Amino acid sequence: MLERLRRRPTPPEDLSRHTIDALEGRVADLEVMLQGLQDAVHRDAVRRDEQAARFERRIEPGELARALSDDARERGL
Repeated sequence: MLERLRRRPTPPEDLSRHTIDALEGRVADLEVMLQGLQDAVHRDAVRRDEQAARFERRIEPGELARALSDDARERGL
């Protein structure tokens, strides 16, 4: 994105180089924060997918029957 900004025509004279550098720095910081947010969202999505897969395995008929049987045995039923 910074490359696109740098390729744009020169800004009006009323913008100083210092202002432009500051804005480029802010854009770079925002890009870093956005990448961090994207990474966090991806990690959370992966974690939720793994959690859903674990729950699905627990309610499969064979696994559910085994869990119920173990529970009944522990309770003496």
